[in-house]
Amino acid sequence: MKTVKIVGVPEHFNLPWIMAIEEGAFKARGIDLIWTDIPEGTGKMCAMLENGQTELAITLTEGVLKSITEGNPVKIVQEYIATPLQWGIHVAANSNYKTVADLENTTAAISRFGSGSHLMSFVNAQNQGWETSSLNFEIVHTLDGAIEALKSGTADYFMWEHFTTKPIVDAGIFRRLEDCPTPWPCFVIAATESFLIKNKKVLGHILEVINLYTSEFKRIPSIDRTLSNKYRQQLEDIREWLRMTQWSQTQLSAETIENVQDYLFKLGLISQKLEVGKLITSL
Repeated sequence: MKTVKIVGVPEHFNLPWIMAIEEGAFKARGIDLIWTDIPEGTGKMCAMLENGQTELAITLTEGVLKSITEGNPVKIVQEYIATPLQWGIHVAANSNYKTVADLENTTAAISRFGSGSHLMSFVNAQNQGWETSSLNFEIVHTLDGAIEALKSGTADYFMWEHFTTKPIVDAGIFRRLEDCPTPWPCFVIAATESFLIKNKKVLGHILEVINLYTSEFKRIPSIDRTLSNKYRQQLEDIREWLRMTQWSQTQLSAETIENVQDYLFKLGLISQKLEVGKLITSL
């Protein structure tokens, strides 16, 4: 039995992994896949890949591309979610901010530098026509940290996935001003180069299993109710999310990689662009 460590955010996107593990689909291939939830998000997962704390990660596309350009010995092995992520722009429910335009020159809560909440604040700023060099940040690590930061006023707004934060909006803790979707497919599967060198066959089995699960995921009877109960979300919200979300079973396209790199480079978030072959791998 080959033990492989994998990390991802504890969100509805990753239920296919949890189901495949619980149903023994990887063990049937001789693989003991050890899943760990990382609520801190992509910045933390990239650090774990770099430090050898995990072999695989389900990360945000922009976050891992940035990390690789900065020297992290990691490769993207496949696109995971082919559709954009809907980043809700949230303020404290009782704040005086009424529109996104009101947030110019205020402080954004982020999980950590290099995270999606950090990088997407630049995308939002560009969308709004703000000066991106003057953005201010408060590191809050987790969603709970963001709740406290907005409540105490140490940060003014927080960008996080729309449906994950919807219960917090419904509870009257956050108020969502609007959404800012990623201009690219949102999640990829990333692996350390050291793992790839020795375990391409193992990785091939892992991808075969997860691709089977994701290709059939939406057809599972009552999957909407399962998601609603497991992630404590309203059934109508889950159904809307399922309509908007498409899983992928193929590699990220060269065109998409160039688009993301161009975007990050123009925003000053990466200092160099790499050849596509240095960012992705094929089995």
